[in-house]
Amino acid sequence: MRVTGLRTLHADGGWRTVSYVRLQTDEGLVGWSEYSDSSWSPGLTGVIEALEPFVVGRDPRAFAALGGDLRAITRMSPGGLAAQAVGAIENACIDLAGKAAGVPAYALLGGPVRERVRAYWSHCGSFRATRGDVLGTPPLHRPEDWVALGAEVRERGFTAAKTNPVLYGPNGPVLANPGFAPGADPGRVARDDVIAAARHQLEALREGAGPGVELLLDVNFSLRGEGLVRLGRAVEDLGLGWLEVDLHEPEALAEARSRLSVPIASCEALYGLLGYRPYLVARAADVVIVDVPWNGLLESVRIAALAEAFEVNVAPHNFYGHLATHMSLHFAAAVPNLRILELEVDDVPWHEELVTHAPLVRDGHVEVPDGPGWGCDVVEEAVAARPPR
Repeated sequence: MRVTGLRTLHADGGWRTVSYVRLQTDEGLVGWSEYSDSSWSPGLTGVIEALEPFVVGRDPRAFAALGGDLRAITRMSPGGLAAQAVGAIENACIDLAGKAAGVPAYALLGGPVRERVRAYWSHCGSFRATRGDVLGTPPLHRPEDWVALGAEVRERGFTAAKTNPVLYGPNGPVLANPGFAPGADPGRVARDDVIAAARHQLEALREGAGPGVELLLDVNFSLRGEGLVRLGRAVEDLGLGWLEVDLHEPEALAEARSRLSVPIASCEALYGLLGYRPYLVARAADVVIVDVPWNGLLESVRIAALAEAFEVNVAPHNFYGHLATHMSLHFAAAVPNLRILELEVDDVPWHEELVTHAPLVRDGHVEVPDGPGWGCDVVEEAVAARPPR
């Protein structure tokens, strides 16, 4: 079997564009992967398409060799767009390898070690408050509405939920994340109003959800080490499952972690074994987050094995669409040291039209798919009918 062509497809995902890689083969099989060509990774589609000449004619079943060659080609520009492009192509090859063998992708890597995966409701309330008009979700007009949301989390069977600090002002609610533009604060300090808002949100969610629901807080790149300690100490009595933060300096993150009792989750923006190793050596995080679309499934499993050598659990970074959730589920089925799966619960109503199989969620767990490859294909007609805005 040989790859005969590579195409990229894009669909309107409401608050983001959903992007796919399509690999065609001479045996009629088609392999898929999902990636994110967003403001975080502008131009990624062009990088993927520029690698097509190095992919056509190759056997996708030898995905380790193909991925290794693509990483060698891009070695002068490691990480970033190059790594994401290789990961997207490698993931589509893994889908083809599974389909050719008639087995799920995880079977190529020794799985499954589990058949269902506990999930947390990601961006719980943070997207409803700031993007509810696009998602068509119930509004969160004021902080008190978060109590009802906490009750909804419990009633829908989820045992964990993660939120982000939201500020309510004269222009309505906004995400408080000065680590990203627009409105970036280069100092990335822990402002008192953000700390107060985060605590109030968590208390409201706890009031509604009651005991037994694990709460997580994500502040992304919005704080440096000093600010992380201030925020962490302000909420550590709430019994969080973790406080999630990203810093590009492992020693700074490790030093802040040493001053807090709340567990720290991090590393979602890293690439490859060499990117993760300094954080594990520094003991910078209690939970290591791995992005399967960015790294590719094979490299993600290798990263999980490295983390296991340090007695650290991993969690997939999965703020994407349904196909990426399937990809992360195969990662979750292949590695023993899994903590929990990230899941976008609030999404545009047409998202299920874009794929043949939406993730099956029951009682706060997601079933691991058992079809060949990812067990999920892209519906090209539906993608064409939803061009990105």
